[in-house]
Amino acid sequence: MSVEKLRGAGSQPGFFRELVESSQDAILMKTLDGEITFWNAAARRLYGYAPEEAVGSHVAMLVPQELKDEEACLLEQIARGERVDHYETRRTASCGRVLDVDVTLWPIRARDGSITAVCSLMRDITDRKAAEAELTELHAQQRQIALALNLMGNARQIPGAQAASRYLPSTQGQGVGGDWFDLIDLGAGRVGVFVGDVMGRGLDAAVVMGQLRSAARALALAGLPPCEVMQTLDAFTRDLPEPFVTCVYLEADPAQGEMTVCSAGHLPVLLIEPDANVRELPVPTGIPLGVGGVPHQQVRLPLRAGTVLTLYTDGLVETSSSDIDLRLKLVTSMLEDAVASAGGLESAADRVLHTLLPDTNTYADDVTLLLVSFPTAPLATADTGLECEAVSIPAGRRFLGAKLQEWGLTAQADTALLLASELLTNAFRHARGPLNLRVWHSVRELGVEITDHSTPRPRARLAESTEEDGRGLYLVEALADAWGTRPTTSGKTVWFTMLVAPADKGADRPALAPAPG
Repeated sequence: MSVEKLRGAGSQPGFFRELVESSQDAILMKTLDGEITFWNAAARRLYGYAPEEAVGSHVAMLVPQELKDEEACLLEQIARGERVDHYETRRTASCGRVLDVDVTLWPIRARDGSITAVCSLMRDITDRKAAEAELTELHAQQRQIALALNLMGNARQIPGAQAASRYLPSTQGQGVGGDWFDLIDLGAGRVGVFVGDVMGRGLDAAVVMGQLRSAARALALAGLPPCEVMQTLDAFTRDLPEPFVTCVYLEADPAQGEMTVCSAGHLPVLLIEPDANVRELPVPTGIPLGVGGVPHQQVRLPLRAGTVLTLYTDGLVETSSSDIDLRLKLVTSMLEDAVASAGGLESAADRVLHTLLPDTNTYADDVTLLLVSFPTAPLATADTGLECEAVSIPAGRRFLGAKLQEWGLTAQADTALLLASELLTNAFRHARGPLNLRVWHSVRELGVEITDHSTPRPRARLAESTEEDGRGLYLVEALADAWGTRPTTSGKTVWFTMLVAPADKGADRPALAPAPG
């Protein structure tokens, strides 16, 4: 029954009573002082009071104690001639049960236009409110689970890189979606950087994101190059319930001064040069994971000391009311300003978010932003070519020993020479030449790498007591601080690192400005 029909029936008492008594909504009238003057059958069903109990009583008998002031305010609004539509509140039945109700109130006027009474139409929404509360609780639980999954990808500080990250769940619906980011210590001074976005939001997207991040981290730690990581993730994604994923993986090698990047349909990575110039990395966009059929391409690019990389998801730059190119230009401008102010990575991340998302209550997609800086290059690096012959083992030792002497690292010489001998011997016996011995050091660590032209990777194994070999890699594992292997375009590299000195705690402070000199 519409309010308009109820109004029009006011001058026809018989019709009015028949109409309101047949209504499924509770209808009552009251004076401006709150005294009830009319009470229909639906009101009796809703509140449990018979008409003779209700009529003449004050409406306060229906109002919970904590809402007494609310009722007075509603009566004041009606007295001013205002109408109140679909006001959700609580009322108390005769049995003491508190009900959630939807109330519509409007003034009743005399022939001279003065307001003489109030008509109130009420509907029980207790079941609906309970269902909403249950759904809200379910969304909150899913949000907490999804946030826990996402937080596992926090960008922790690792040697050779500094990072600042931001993750904001959507303010709409279940909020948390499929964004993820990861910063991985690949060893030998190399750093892996992931940013990805699973289509959709909520627990399903977050679970898929968690699976992908775990798989991506494992593949990166196994030493696969970015293009192979993407191809494997592409096959992995096809069997997941959310098969549409964009992702970019960047493998940075500050010691070599280069990075290798592969994108699967993701937004461009922005690079901030040490001179504060900001540009997009020239990386083929590729197709999203899960589509299949098209190989992903990687590119190798120079990486200068002091460079900062900016990775993000579409929630940062895509809106329904603006052009994405304009938003990317705005990000670029913000980053340039942040570099000029030398405020650091954390300050830069805050400035970008506050500029692009000034109202944090309105963004429809989750937002991820990751800034990664590579502030310094190795203090020194050297390499030499060797033939795959027995004489190359003492030659390699002499080269390494001379460099350690030159760099003042004689305290590490005995162990480094022993481990280099083991790796050179393995290369001579099991690989193809020519070989390359490369050594570098930073303030924190010494790195030794041996590259050959054989693809099988060495692995530690348990040697029998009668065997003369099979123990070299156990020595490497026992004495080096870290070691591993990675494929190259024509073979593999086996490496180990040793700590030179404890990491300088001040080196972990994020900064946009390059190191002096």
